[in-house]
Amino acid sequence: MQDKGILKLYVTGKSPRTDQAIQNLKSICDDKFPGQFQIVIIDVLEHPKLAEDEKIMATPTLVRDFPPPIRRIIGDLSDKDQVLLGLDFVPDMYSVEQAH
Repeated sequence: MQDKGILKLYVTGKSPRTDQAIQNLKSICDDKFPGQFQIVIIDVLEHPKLAEDEKIMATPTLVRDFPPPIRRIIGDLSDKDQVLLGLDFVPDMYSVEQAH
């Protein structure tokens, strides 16, 4: 049974935009979901078949495969709240403590 979510970030080569998207994703995961997601970076220049199978038309594109449903976000992931909404998470819902 899978216990971690999977986030695949499709990028095109090494560039400042690629570096920024990777850093933004890692920052969001470290801040909101420490240890809860496996991040996979896929360079479409090195793995064009993976990008084709996933129907990636632009980079950077973030794909959340697990848990379902699949979600996609295109861009450098700089707007944390938009990324969380795109992943189908309510912004800051994980930082609010629930009363028992």
